[in-house]
Amino acid sequence: MFNINHQSSPGKKKSQSHNLQCKTFELTTTCLIVICLVFTSCNNNGKPSAPKQTGNIKNINKATDTVVSEPKSNANNKDSVEVVDEKDILLNGKLKRYFSVMDFKANFGEPDSSKLLSDVEPCTSIFEEADGSVNPQAKYLYKNGSRFENSGNKVAIDEISFDGGDHILYKGHLLNKSTTMGDIKRLFPNAIKHISEMDVFGEGKLQVIQLREDYNNVSDGHVKIFFKNGKLHLLHWWFPC
Repeated sequence: MFNINHQSSPGKKKSQSHNLQCKTFELTTTCLIVICLVFTSCNNNGKPSAPKQTGNIKNINKATDTVVSEPKSNANNKDSVEVVDEKDILLNGKLKRYFSVMDFKANFGEPDSSKLLSDVEPCTSIFEEADGSVNPQAKYLYKNGSRFENSGNKVAIDEISFDGGDHILYKGHLLNKSTTMGDIKRLFPNAIKHISEMDVFGEGKLQVIQLREDYNNVSDGHVKIFFKNGKLHLLHWWFPC
């Protein structure tokens, strides 16, 4: 009989050592994953993750840093407040909202009075430049209680006073100081549902409705129509500061 002592070769020992290291690494990795999962679960405290924002949010145009509102899906449904497009209005049946100084004089003569915008310090100017500047000679022209803004040769209607005798044609409808709230309701039934009161300087409390300027809600401004004693009193183009 031969008594043979079997000894492992050096290559086999290295293989066993390598396998042991791999198993140790796998076990360590598994433990770390389990610990991370437990830690995350504890931090959440059972609360669901925040939902994604939807609806009418504002997007920032990176190129221009301007804020653009997403279109409102219900902007023009049957219950929406009506739009008054300035193109549909003719002052005294002749003048659109924007015209020249020559047109003003031909239709009104000389203004009753005028004031520099710099003296009045209005919140906004119709003829404000893209950089926010305003012609230092820009002024308000007043005639028959109505107010116009003038810059250079340009004139624009700012506010119409119906009590002073001015009137407008709106889509063929004559609107003047005799126009009743009922007449306006037939033209703007949705806007009249939201009628409210406003304190107007020099006038006291007046009833007022608000109309949109465009169908896509691009403009931040709107048109205000004021009533006094149930009759049409003022029409004003309003824009925020």
